[in-house]
Amino acid sequence: MKDLSVYRNIGIFAHVDAGKTTTTERILKLTGKIHKTGEVHDGEATTDFMEQEQERGITIQSAATSCQWNGHTLNIIDTPGHVDFTIEVYRSLKVLDGGVGVFCGSGGVEPQSETNWRYANESEVARIIFVNKLDRVGADFYSVVKQIKDVLAANPLVMVLPIGVEDNFTGIVDLLTRKAWIWSDPNDPASYEITDVPEDMQDAVEEWREKLIETAVEQDDDLLEQYLEGNEPSVDDIKKCVRKGTIALDFFPTFCGSAFKNKGVQNVLNAVVDYLPNPTEVKPQPEMDLEGQETGRFAEVDPGKPLRALAFKIMDDRYGALTFTRIYSGVMKKGDSVLNTFTGKTERIGRIVEMHADSRQELEMAQAGDIVALLGMKNTRTGHTLADPKHPATLEPMVFPEPVISIAIAPKDKAGTEKMGVALNKMVQEDPSFQVATDEDSGETLIKGMGELHLDIKVDILRRTHNVDVVMGKPQVAYRETITQTIEDSYTHKKQSGGSGQYGKIEYRIEPAEKNVGYQFESLVTGGNVPREYWGAIEKAFEGCMVEGTLAGYPLLDVKFTLLDGGFHAVDSSALAFEIATRSAYRQSIPKAGVQLLEPIMKVDVFTPDDNVGDVIGDLNRRRGMIKSQDAGATGVRVKADAPLAEMFGYIGHLRTLTSGRGQFSMEFSHYAPCPANVAEEVIREAQERKANK
Repeated sequence: MKDLSVYRNIGIFAHVDAGKTTTTERILKLTGKIHKTGEVHDGEATTDFMEQEQERGITIQSAATSCQWNGHTLNIIDTPGHVDFTIEVYRSLKVLDGGVGVFCGSGGVEPQSETNWRYANESEVARIIFVNKLDRVGADFYSVVKQIKDVLAANPLVMVLPIGVEDNFTGIVDLLTRKAWIWSDPNDPASYEITDVPEDMQDAVEEWREKLIETAVEQDDDLLEQYLEGNEPSVDDIKKCVRKGTIALDFFPTFCGSAFKNKGVQNVLNAVVDYLPNPTEVKPQPEMDLEGQETGRFAEVDPGKPLRALAFKIMDDRYGALTFTRIYSGVMKKGDSVLNTFTGKTERIGRIVEMHADSRQELEMAQAGDIVALLGMKNTRTGHTLADPKHPATLEPMVFPEPVISIAIAPKDKAGTEKMGVALNKMVQEDPSFQVATDEDSGETLIKGMGELHLDIKVDILRRTHNVDVVMGKPQVAYRETITQTIEDSYTHKKQSGGSGQYGKIEYRIEPAEKNVGYQFESLVTGGNVPREYWGAIEKAFEGCMVEGTLAGYPLLDVKFTLLDGGFHAVDSSALAFEIATRSAYRQSIPKAGVQLLEPIMKVDVFTPDDNVGDVIGDLNRRRGMIKSQDAGATGVRVKADAPLAEMFGYIGHLRTLTSGRGQFSMEFSHYAPCPANVAEEVIREAQERKANK
């Protein structure tokens, strides 16, 4: 069996363009996994192996690779930074034990950094921080450390200080050892020498070193006592304290460098080994029974326990579907039959492979702590648990956000219809935030996703990977409906036509619920006027109706339905009768409850040069944007705003025109808000026209 203490399952995550993929490339070069470093801007990065990634210079899907450092095995996942692919980060963090958060030395804490950090907090992933690109104009290590404290409410534990800034950045000082690492050749990460601390940095090093030790020794009462008495702990003791605090999420060891110039990456690798947890040091996953109730047991990282594994990503390639899986407990062998607890069916493991981006190495078996890819899984999807058939249990499933944008697509020729259906089915399995539906009114195929870029990439994949050429319609906003008034009403469903009839009477209250709760059901019936066995049918029937609102046919949100009273017939009442009564009650009462149209509001973050701030803000105001803040940086201004998605289509082209190509922006879904009357009228009119043309 493997020694799990030398395993590190880590992810590298950050805002788009902070240098995650470049950092991964340098790690692979340093660990001897690759011999020529591929550059993102040349489209040659190892982990960016999709054509779309190579052309656009961004990471779209998380890529897994494995390498060795100081006798330790590192399983690394390079995740996307763009907000439209946040789902990739979320599901990667879900199965990792530790992470490296990369921040740009000049950009600092950017919007996607905040989202990723929040996901990492929710998944309780221990992290170290790497402040990258210190060779760039406007880079400021100390300013980024302050932003991490202020914006992320995190506690960065500074472990190194930079020597020089921007063009003069030459290396770092390791605070623990009081030694300077100086790199002489930017093309060779191994061309460094370890020397004494530069004279002009002595005071700063002592000041930051003291802060580091004071924070670290709080993890150990004995060492703290000795330190207060004037005895400095040994470097090994301090490292043990840093490791303990990192795993407990009390602080985050913070390093700096320039991955592109090969400076500071060794120190990050050493920190991964020294401070991030191995699979046995992470809180084990809670087990649930097949009904989804917690059992109180945990999937302990132990090869001797029953098998528990989580499929966290499906990827289709030239060899067939790959199911990326994290094994939490037990052992998995080639040819084993495992139970998929979601489908209730057993599946046979065809092959087990260890991935290195898009190449692979065959394995006979894998065990607790491993991240591997499986071939031959027919019905396993993202978030499904694979378990020992004799000892079934399920792990906490993943929850994915609802899409906010949709586009109608159609194949250019009739022959492409079937091909498109097969391709879309594969793409939905790979990406749970991508959905496909058929518009009932027009019969069109709709693809739904997290943003324009997300859907743009999907259409590109259809064309290139699956050879299906499609015509795209206009982007459609995922509007919602809600109610603004409380209404009490009743409905009786009565049908008598020979034989046994149908009877169900309900008296109910429909009212607005709190924001973002979706749907609430409550029954206040006493005395058996509506027997308890029918309550479930009423609850489900109302929830089923909420898929289509009465105003423009968009789903209904945030409604509370309270069953107050009713009546039943000993012979003629049934679950079906109460279902029909509830559906009729929905159509009768919802239009009277002040229905209102809601639109998705996006959190927009725009970077603009100083000269164009006024134009950018004026343009956002014209798009019904609410400006939240303006933060001046070394190279420009970041404007944060809330703006309706409907007004933001094609914004990147417009922003580039306003800023002579220098502006950048990102946006993510924030919340739903009421539509202004003129917008609502237009949306409702279009919905009515669609219905009339049906």
